[in-house]
Amino acid sequence: MKLLFVGTNPENTGAATHFVTLAKAMAQAGHEVRGIVSRRGLIGEGLEAARVPLTYSTFRNAFDLRGYAAVLKDIARHSPDWLVGNFGKEYWPLILCGRLTNTKVALFRHRTPRMSKFSEYGVPRMAQRFIAVSEYARNAYLQWGIPPELVSISYNPVDVDVFKPDPVRRAQVRAEFGIPEDAIVMGFAGRVHAGKGVVHLMKAANEAMAVQPRLHALWVGAGVDEGRLQQMAAEQGLSGRHHFTGWVNDTERYYGAFSFLAFPSIKPETFGRVAIEAQASGVPVLGSDIGGIPETMQDQVTGYLIEPGNVSAWRDRILDLCDEQRCRELGAAARSYVTEHFGNAAVARDFEALLRHRNVPFQHLGHAAS
Repeated sequence: MKLLFVGTNPENTGAATHFVTLAKAMAQAGHEVRGIVSRRGLIGEGLEAARVPLTYSTFRNAFDLRGYAAVLKDIARHSPDWLVGNFGKEYWPLILCGRLTNTKVALFRHRTPRMSKFSEYGVPRMAQRFIAVSEYARNAYLQWGIPPELVSISYNPVDVDVFKPDPVRRAQVRAEFGIPEDAIVMGFAGRVHAGKGVVHLMKAANEAMAVQPRLHALWVGAGVDEGRLQQMAAEQGLSGRHHFTGWVNDTERYYGAFSFLAFPSIKPETFGRVAIEAQASGVPVLGSDIGGIPETMQDQVTGYLIEPGNVSAWRDRILDLCDEQRCRELGAAARSYVTEHFGNAAVARDFEALLRHRNVPFQHLGHAAS
């Protein structure tokens, strides 16, 4: 298949990571992949590094003629079978370009806030595929009134050749932050703000540290509540056991330093990319039982699902994963599970099936939620 991925948002988000990883996965599977991207941001950098042929352009909005010109020119030269879009401001431009050239269009929706009534009605009906990234998101779109047969699911892929167990990197990161090699390390990766559940997690971690002297925490990311967490650690005399990286672009470097990942969101996540990245790295996950997170893991097999915001429940599960043998067993299962269901080859296979056969049952695309 010939695929033209159009994503001109110069952003560094989970949706951008999805766009890059899916394009790479389809290219690795033998499909002819091209891209129209911004020169700035994660998408352009990621696809350029993957040596995907690129055209640089942008859609500042749905009326930006430069974007239309770039898409129509590429269609005229390469005759793609599908246009693949990931971002709302490009939905209608891609639909129009597809209609003008008789090219099929597949559009991903990563968010659950409602679109305009015009878009909610028209986009799923005029694109040949309208795709949610989780069953949780799909159910939200059905509640908008979109007919079930118009909403498919394609899960986020993870590059299992990039996210993988790496003892050398593990030792390097731990040494960088002064974490003892024999420490048990609870990891967090993401934006550091209250909606991600970080305040509750800090309370639970501090309580667990009072019981387990080898427990440390590595906070990967930045956000408005980073200072608040540092203050909470200091108040308990635990500043030396909480380590903060600040903003980083190469999160894959840090997962290997974790004994387990904590994903404590108290607001629903549409999917939960950090969970599959951690598991691909051989790291089990403590995840909030909310939104799309349960679709990314297997409770009691690759980690544990926990009630959001329940500090005592989080403390107890943190202490459960201080059992290193149990942690290793869950981590090995996590790597196998993610490779089978979210790895490059698996998602490329299922995405190709979705494009060829819209009526493939959505629960067969990726995996059935546990």
